[in-house]
Amino acid sequence: MPDSSLPDFWDTRYETSVTPWDAGRVPDALRRHVHTFPAAGRVLVPGCGSAYEVHYLAENGFDVLAIDFSGPAVARAQKQLGCFADRVRQADFFDFDLGGRAFDVIYERAFLCALPQRLWQRYAERSAQVLAPGGRIAGFFFFDDSPRGPPFGTSDAQLQALLSPRFERIEDEPVADSIPVFQGKERWQVWVNREQESAA
Repeated sequence: MPDSSLPDFWDTRYETSVTPWDAGRVPDALRRHVHTFPAAGRVLVPGCGSAYEVHYLAENGFDVLAIDFSGPAVARAQKQLGCFADRVRQADFFDFDLGGRAFDVIYERAFLCALPQRLWQRYAERSAQVLAPGGRIAGFFFFDDSPRGPPFGTSDAQLQALLSPRFERIEDEPVADSIPVFQGKERWQVWVNREQESAA
């Protein structure tokens, strides 16, 4: 059975352009909420795919780094980013080098739901580790009760159990401009890191 925790799973999809999660644009919710991010803050975009938001964030003065462990995804992102191609690199979220400084924001866009649920606890732990104290996970979370995926859906109770030991949710709102695969099933949320010390 194909395993979405492995680069090969995603390499095949990018190489054949089977990417139904690719919105081809910057979501409205990010445009509305980007002013709440720390000015000129350091932003991480894990599992960046085509990385449309990276261009937008860089243009707005953020120190943004996008990573993906799929080589074809990184190549696609670098091609479409043009002058900001150097903001993307091939790396694994769970063990990449932070570069000596923690992040202020993790921008979540179809990354958690791309991971098999057996890795979700590691996602929560790693997110707390790479974020500065008071840093935040900000973005889109996919809610669905189907066991099949990706995308792998969650419930409010499950997401609370996963993140609330390390994070506090401070924003939660519906999303109006979802692409078909996420339509009616995603919400914009912001979770603030409770950690008192940075692990960077």
